[in-house]
Amino acid sequence: MSYKFTAELPDLLEPLREKIEATLQPYIAIEPEFVSETTWTQSKFGGLPYLPKAVEYPKTPEGDYLFLLAQINFAEVPTLENLPNQGILQFYIASDDLYGMNFENMNRQAGFRVLYFPDVSDRSDDLVTDFSFLPEPDDLPMEKGITARLQFTSKIAPISVGDYQFPVIFKPEFAEGEEESYWEFLEEYEEFFEPGSHQLGGYPYFTQSDPRENIDTEEAYRLLLQIDSTDDDKIMWGDVGIGNFFIKTSALKKLDFTDVLYNWDCG
Repeated sequence: MSYKFTAELPDLLEPLREKIEATLQPYIAIEPEFVSETTWTQSKFGGLPYLPKAVEYPKTPEGDYLFLLAQINFAEVPTLENLPNQGILQFYIASDDLYGMNFENMNRQAGFRVLYFPDVSDRSDDLVTDFSFLPEPDDLPMEKGITARLQFTSKIAPISVGDYQFPVIFKPEFAEGEEESYWEFLEEYEEFFEPGSHQLGGYPYFTQSDPRENIDTEEAYRLLLQIDSTDDDKIMWGDVGIGNFFIKTSALKKLDFTDVLYNWDCG
């Protein structure tokens, strides 16, 4: 499906309208509302997870407990191509200096874990409801004791300036020796198209660089979930950073979440 802008573009961007429109992709914007509690099955940032009694709580290989970063109940999410329309998807991370990220092997699910439950039970008798076994976390992006229920909205946006494909698409439009014009275009683009924040799908945003540029794979990783830092510091990745989880489209279609790339960076 192709998308078009309805609004006017700034003078620096208008000549490349068709190129920009060709990158438009739908995504699901996430709006967190910080609350005192949520239900077991609700979509949330932080808090306690939906966990069937038959499922072992996720830990690191060393036996340390991971902590719920995000839980997405797709029954609450607008339809987006390739995302499931039901089930609960969870993202757990370690409580350490790197929040479980592995610079050398970013898809090794040791310091983080992604779990998917295709069938959801709302019977408390089926679920773990006593999590007193969990220790107090040392350090997490979420402020201690904070939980946020989530609201979802369908949106459309063009490629972000931090995406590794951005210069591949737009730099060839500027002749050799026009580097200054390209950077002016980039700055205008970034100012006009505000980067996404918390979202499912679409294009990622980075405070540093896109790690996918250095990954040699036949099929590209696409953004699955992004969680940003918040102005009130209730979510804070290091020094006002941002966290991303990526997946290949072929794996997502099969609901296979064993190969997910986890990255976060900060300023």
